[in-house]
Amino acid sequence: MEETINLKEVLGVLKKRIFMIISLVILSAVVSAVLSLYFLTPTYEASTQILVHQSNKDTQVDGNQLQTDLDLINTYNVIIKSPLILNEVIKKMNLDLTPQELNAQIEVANAEESQVVEIFVQDSERDKAMQIANEIVSVFQAEISTIMNVNNVSVLSSAQESTSLEPISPQPVINVGIALVLGLAFSIALAFFLEYMDNSIKTDKDIDEVLGVPTLGIINYNEPKKLMQVQSNVKKVKSGGNAIGS
Repeated sequence: MEETINLKEVLGVLKKRIFMIISLVILSAVVSAVLSLYFLTPTYEASTQILVHQSNKDTQVDGNQLQTDLDLINTYNVIIKSPLILNEVIKKMNLDLTPQELNAQIEVANAEESQVVEIFVQDSERDKAMQIANEIVSVFQAEISTIMNVNNVSVLSSAQESTSLEPISPQPVINVGIALVLGLAFSIALAFFLEYMDNSIKTDKDIDEVLGVPTLGIINYNEPKKLMQVQSNVKKVKSGGNAIGS
């Protein structure tokens, strides 16, 4: 029984504040859509793939050589994002960036037990992201032979071949969906908070809970217009349906 009463109270609070809840949900969705479409700077992502393989093509592939190439990949991942490579990329492209700033735009990854390394570059300009990705690979190929005295890196795909025309962020549909959920949660929480802070007495039950005294009687309140209408109806009944003039 107690659970039923509590459920009714919860639904009562939501019903009482339903206009506020709907308004806040709609407002949060509209604000999210406007910010996503007109104020947030779009970000594009370009990616390129390189293959780490045996430097001597005539050598038969064996397990030891393959494991050596896989071990080198972790080293290559660090070298790709090192100041040595990034400074050269900045110099050749005349970028107004520091190595640390460029590093933040780059992500290097490879699948487990794979000799393929993928380089991702994000930028607010699509063409610039592609150019940076391709330049990183070009500089890395030129420098790795000097750094480690090897020549075992091949380009599998350039950025132009794998870059989408659509920005990866912002995503208006996802942002609006998140805004709807957060707006609904916030508005419901606000409704219960306002109800909790409302100390006004509205029913005889409130009197008993707040003052701790029994209710002796209740005086109903009617608005003046409604009260005048009731009095007019009473006069009509008493006069047999004929209204009494003033």
